[in-house]
Amino acid sequence: MNVTTFLRHLNAHPDLLVSFALPDGSLIPAHFHVTEVGHVKKTFVDCGGTLRTLEHCLLQTWVADDIDHRLPAGKLATIFRHADSFLHDLSMPVEIEYEGELISQFPVTSADVIDGTLRFQLGTKHTDCLAKEFCLPGGCALPEKEAATACCTPGGGCR
Repeated sequence: MNVTTFLRHLNAHPDLLVSFALPDGSLIPAHFHVTEVGHVKKTFVDCGGTLRTLEHCLLQTWVADDIDHRLPAGKLATIFRHADSFLHDLSMPVEIEYEGELISQFPVTSADVIDGTLRFQLGTKHTDCLAKEFCLPGGCALPEKEAATACCTPGGGCR
């Protein structure tokens, strides 16, 4: 879900409390705080030597001891307005950062009104090789000019 769609859901239900459902169906505890609205830009080179950029809007959640805390959709929309100066591309996907057993980031995949709350469903992220045409079972087949340390298969070596 991108920023525009996320905000559309918040603005359509400003008085409803927000909840986030993790991919396994459990919920982030209802007394979470959104401590950051960020624009994250990752620039990297894949194992085939292609320069790539990924951008997303990241909402950091934090679960504190104040168990009476609840976040209405309208309040979260207000927090977003403070990010107007750097959230220029509203087509960026929205991800939620949450610390369960590990700190993880989850893409927001959908939203519904369930049990009187605006519930955002969170999905999963997966790693992938973005230069499969260079990867072979024995390692990477990079062009000769590439550095030997750019391999995508750990310990696989390059040819």
